[in-house]
Amino acid sequence: MQIYNTLTRRKEVFTPIEPGKVRMYVCGMTVYDYCHLGHARVMVAFDVITRYLRQRGFDVTYVRNVTDIDDKILRRADENGESIASLTERMIEAMHEDEARLFVLPPDQEPRATRHIDDILAMIETLIAKGYAYAADNGDVYYRVRRFEGYGKLNNRDLDEMRSGARVEVDEHKEDPLDFVLWKAAKPGEASWPSPWGEGRPGWHIECSAMSKCCLGETFDIHGGGPDLTFPHHENEIAQSEAANGKPFVNTWMHAGAVRVNHEKMSKSLGNFFTIREVLEHHDPEVVRYLLVASHYRSAINYSPDSLAEARKSLERFYNALEGVALEGVSAADGEASSAFAARFTAAMDDDFNTPEALSVLFDLARELNRAKKEAPGEAPALAAELRRLGGILGLLQQDPAAFLKAGAGELPLSEAEIQAKIDERAAAKKAKDFAAADAIRDELAALGIILKDSREGTGWVFEKPET
Repeated sequence: MQIYNTLTRRKEVFTPIEPGKVRMYVCGMTVYDYCHLGHARVMVAFDVITRYLRQRGFDVTYVRNVTDIDDKILRRADENGESIASLTERMIEAMHEDEARLFVLPPDQEPRATRHIDDILAMIETLIAKGYAYAADNGDVYYRVRRFEGYGKLNNRDLDEMRSGARVEVDEHKEDPLDFVLWKAAKPGEASWPSPWGEGRPGWHIECSAMSKCCLGETFDIHGGGPDLTFPHHENEIAQSEAANGKPFVNTWMHAGAVRVNHEKMSKSLGNFFTIREVLEHHDPEVVRYLLVASHYRSAINYSPDSLAEARKSLERFYNALEGVALEGVSAADGEASSAFAARFTAAMDDDFNTPEALSVLFDLARELNRAKKEAPGEAPALAAELRRLGGILGLLQQDPAAFLKAGAGELPLSEAEIQAKIDERAAAKKAKDFAAADAIRDELAALGIILKDSREGTGWVFEKPET
C-alpha cells in the first residue's frame, strides 16, 4: 500500500508506527460560519481514506479538530450580537448535520481548542524554555522561526526566499518578521484565559500541535488537511511540535485538492462561493459525494452543472444495475469473477487511494451484473451484493435503487399517481390481450422519459430525462 507524502513529494510504502494501527489527525473547521464545498472536499476525502484503511484491517484512530476560538469567530459573534459559545455550538451542530447528509462518518475524536488550553500553555512554556519562543513586551508570545533548522521542509522553501517574498505584517514586537504568534494578548472585552504572560488566547497553529499530541502522541502516522494549509499552518505545526518534543512529528503528510467552480477559484468576491447546505438544497447528497469521490483526492475538482449531471448519470448507471435484484440474505460472491473485481479494487485503492480507478472497476462490475441479469439470473444477487459492498467502502450505493432513481426524476412530466394510473391501464390491456394498446402506453411513457421495468414483483419505473 502506497501513499503520496507531501513532505517527501513521492509515493511511499505505508508502514504504520504500530503494526495494525493507524493514528491520523486532520485539521478541521474554524466554526464561525457554515461549511463550504472546500470543507466538503476534505471531509469526504479523509472519510474515504478512513473507510478504506479500516476495510484493509487497520485499527484507525481518526482525530479531526475544531477551532472554536479565533479572530473570525470573535468578529462574527460581535456582528451577530451573540456569545462565542452560542455561535460555535450552532456552527458545530450545522457541521455535523452537513457531514451526515454527505454520508461522512464522524471522527473518533473531535477535540476543541478551548478545551485544551492547559496543553497549549504547557507546550508554549516548553518552547520558551528551549529557546524556540519568546514573550514580547506586549503580552504576545512568538516562535523563533530561524531557530528551527528544518523550517520550510514541508513546502521546500528557503527561509531567505520566504523573507524576501513574504507579505508579512509589520510588528515591532517581533525579533524577526517571519516569527509567528503562539499566544495572543487579549484586547479589552475579548475572550481570554490566564497565562504566565497575561490574559490571552492561543494562536491558530499551536492549537493543532497541542491537540494532536494529546490525542495521538508525539509522533503519529498521518496528518491531513486542505490544500491551503501546507503553508504556513502545517509548516508551523512541524516547527512547534518537533522543537517541543524533540522527535519527528508526522510520518506521512496528505493534502486534498482544491474545489473550483466552473474552473474558477471559489471565492465570495467572485460570487461563486457555496456552502454545503446551499448545494444540498438543490442536489442529491450522494450525487455531490460522488462528484467529490470521482476525482483523485489530490486533484482539483471542478464543480459545475455539467459535472453534477455527469455524477448523477454515473450513479444512475450503478443503481439501474442494482435495481430489481433482491439482496435479502445474499452476501458478496466468493466466485472467481467477484474475487477478480475485489482484487482490482484493492489494487487501485492501495495505489494512493486511487478512487477514479476504483470506480472504473465498479463500472465493469455493473456491466457484469447487467449481463448476469439477462443471461444468468442466478449469479446476479451475489454480484449486486459485491457492487454494494465495494461501493460502500467509498460511501456510495447504499440507498434503495428504486428510491434513488425516482428521486432523480426532478420535473416529472406526469405526477406519480398519473404514472401509476398508466401502469394500471397497461396491465389491464395486457390482461385483455390487447398488446398493441399496452405497447402504445409503454411507448407513450418512454417518450416522456418514464421507462417501465417489468419484473416478477410487478412493474416499476425510472425517469431518464429525454435528450433535448
